[in-house]
Amino acid sequence: MNLRSRFIERILHLPAPLTRDLVVERDLPVPMRDGVVLLADRWTPRGGADGLPTALLRSPYGREGMVGAMMGRPLAERGFQVLIQSGRGTFGSSGDFDPLRREREDGLDSLDWVIKQPWFGESMVLFGASYLGFVHWAVADQLPPQVKAMIPAVTESALTLEFLRKDGFSLEAPFGWGSVVASQERRWAMTRQLLGAKRVQRAMNTLPLNQADVAATGQRSDYIQNILAHDSDAQHWAAVDHSHRLADLTVPVSSIAGWYDIFLPGQLRDYQALQTAGQQSRLTVGPWSHMSPVGTQSTPITEALDFGLAHARGEQPSDRAPVRLFVMGEETWRDAPSWPPPGYAPQRFHLHPAGTLAADAPGESAPDGYHYDPADPTPAVGGVRLATGVKAGRVDNTALEARPDVLTYTTPALETDVEVIGEVSAEIWFRSSLPHADVFVRLCDVDEKGRSSNVCDGLTGLSGADEISRATVQLWPTAYRFKRGHRIRVQISSGAFPRYNRNPGTGEPRATATTLRAADQQVFHDPAHPSAVILPVRQYEKPQTILNGVSAKRGGPQPRTEGEGRNPFHLRGWPASRPGGCRRARRHGCRQPWEVSSCQAVVFISSRQRP
Repeated sequence: MNLRSRFIERILHLPAPLTRDLVVERDLPVPMRDGVVLLADRWTPRGGADGLPTALLRSPYGREGMVGAMMGRPLAERGFQVLIQSGRGTFGSSGDFDPLRREREDGLDSLDWVIKQPWFGESMVLFGASYLGFVHWAVADQLPPQVKAMIPAVTESALTLEFLRKDGFSLEAPFGWGSVVASQERRWAMTRQLLGAKRVQRAMNTLPLNQADVAATGQRSDYIQNILAHDSDAQHWAAVDHSHRLADLTVPVSSIAGWYDIFLPGQLRDYQALQTAGQQSRLTVGPWSHMSPVGTQSTPITEALDFGLAHARGEQPSDRAPVRLFVMGEETWRDAPSWPPPGYAPQRFHLHPAGTLAADAPGESAPDGYHYDPADPTPAVGGVRLATGVKAGRVDNTALEARPDVLTYTTPALETDVEVIGEVSAEIWFRSSLPHADVFVRLCDVDEKGRSSNVCDGLTGLSGADEISRATVQLWPTAYRFKRGHRIRVQISSGAFPRYNRNPGTGEPRATATTLRAADQQVFHDPAHPSAVILPVRQYEKPQTILNGVSAKRGGPQPRTEGEGRNPFHLRGWPASRPGGCRRARRHGCRQPWEVSSCQAVVFISSRQRP
């Protein structure tokens, strides 16, 4: 066990433990109000654990394996006693597994049981990533006073509902997850999942889709049938949305997210709701996808040891800004007072003829066109993905952009850095030869060698698409610095399969559609139809020209000269001794002309991907 402990410590970059000698009590029965019994394992130091703060993890994935080794053990070695409970109908717990919809009642009953145990001390921390974090949002408005903090990672209070939008159904993530949980208790389940990953990918091509579960797993899945049959606003999913509970939360929250995580938009909405309600909370967003060990394990555990243990003991965690963001492109961490951070304003970058992207409004021009065939759908490449054997995050888009069903619009080389942090959207004037079509928009960074890397993207579906209409596309939020000499690029297409379900062009329900119709698409860029991507660009005192030959009202930071300090956001002409300047900012080489109370100075922490 010491070897396993040391291996986990090394790969997760954790501090040395207080002990490596643990005891695990297996299969503790936890009764629910309806007679169902859930089983739990209690991890404790062998030398004694009564009175230690309790970390509660409620999991549909079992209590051993990755959950026990990568979450339970590190916490129990470093100051917690840990209770890992199997969810209803999973891994020995009785009842039927009804994903997402029974977690409130079971969660409340579990909290009540824990605080009545003789080994329980005076405090508890709710901990978990993804589904394991969602279960705690389900009870967030009715926590007993013994709960002192929550640490949810790569999760949100309305888990999966973003996938089930009527105007943009995300197929890959819920279908793949449904396939995994359908077979996770079979013998050699992990090996079966790895070997069967391509089978699951092929199954998403099945028509009609309501037969794809059998193609993927050999059996019918009620969960997969439900995601195909019910949109996010259907009554069936009402018990999954716990976002209204955040306003009544009474404990501090440390939320960990990733720029390429499947749940990022909802998680940021949750954080903003906590901000609005005046709740004590902090947010960390790194360059991670949903399966990144740093985002789902290392950083959450580090927060549990700092933020969680401190609150459990009645102490204050280490001092840091409410928001900590990893700025991609610059590859460094930045502190901010809020999300979205102040100092960024929306700037339109318009589509122009000949594949040009510029801040200037477009002139008269003919639309661009492409042919979309759902039988040969535009593929999903990198980005926000959740599938075994599929690369997520930033990847080379060269092959994707060479396809005839992908349009690209690119700025000239940037004359200075352009920093984009916040919500990203696009307004694309569009027409299809069919009444039903999708519009997919992706923001990319093109380096000096011509390599195009994806930053963020999004999709929306249109009905009535055979008339010219404006498609408003909400892309994933981001924090990205486009470097001088690089170019900003926007891709336009009609799909990203299988991340998003392919639009058959017929208007048939997604569960039963069997006919695929190809379409001719048009993208307009003229004074009456000014298609554009809207980027939250960092603002500075003086207007700047950020594109060669293209004027912009405001843009990225001014280039610095030698000796102006290490901070690349240095504003020239403001002496470090200027009254009202920020002492912290000056310490990092920045001379900002704001009062200390409104300082937007940045703090550089590390060039690594760990905060």
